[in-house]
Amino acid sequence: MKDIQNQRDHRKISIDRVGVRNLRYPITVFDKAHKEQPTVAEITLSIGLPHEYRGTHMSRFIEILNEYRWGIHVASVQEILLKMRERLPAHSAHLAINFPYFLEKTSPVSRERSLMGYQCRLIASLQNSNEVDLQVGVEVPVMTLCPCSKEISRYGAHNQRCIVDILVRFERLVWIEELIEIAESSGSSQVYSLLKREDEKFLTEHAYENPAFVEDVVRDVAVNMEKDSRITWFSVKAESMESIHNHNAFAWISRKREGNRWVREPL
Repeated sequence: MKDIQNQRDHRKISIDRVGVRNLRYPITVFDKAHKEQPTVAEITLSIGLPHEYRGTHMSRFIEILNEYRWGIHVASVQEILLKMRERLPAHSAHLAINFPYFLEKTSPVSRERSLMGYQCRLIASLQNSNEVDLQVGVEVPVMTLCPCSKEISRYGAHNQRCIVDILVRFERLVWIEELIEIAESSGSSQVYSLLKREDEKFLTEHAYENPAFVEDVVRDVAVNMEKDSRITWFSVKAESMESIHNHNAFAWISRKREGNRWVREPL
């Protein structure tokens, strides 16, 4: 049959990315406690299309993905990208995976155990070389209590949920659990899926004793990122869902390692 996608295009305009997105698919991710964790991801597959081709072959993205099925994890990313670049007319290949990840957490006083979900992502690109640019990230909910509100109020202070979004590049494996721990230690208090009254009392008082602006949160995360010799680049954002304002507050830091020092990365 006639292959329309392989027809020559004479506009001489290459396409940066073309592919498929919003594809729900089962994957397996590394789990520090249990080795592996199955989950269902939303996947985007794309390539950079050379200017001479009219289109790409969308079905080949799915064919390549089907070769891995439950075996998609960080270790197979480079192989998937290489196959995409080889089987499709492409000068680059790109993969983005968004997935829920669950950890068992124990409440601070009642010691009740429950599963806590975090939204994670893996972003990978392969250009002309065979070296993969890999980024791993996680969104972590924490509680923040406003230092200004505490200072000016006779009693109480407003608090709210804050989402800490961390994205890293690294030379050696950085566990998702490690990023979650850093984020949770940077807010006024952790967030749990199951709490009893004694836990609520403890967390409310703990947050009151540890007030934090979004600026404090991202700076505390950045301090921990810069101490880690495995990390070569990081981005950390904190967005507070304000409880007494009709807007959100946010702060954002991005840095890359150059030799023995960290330099600002343009946002």
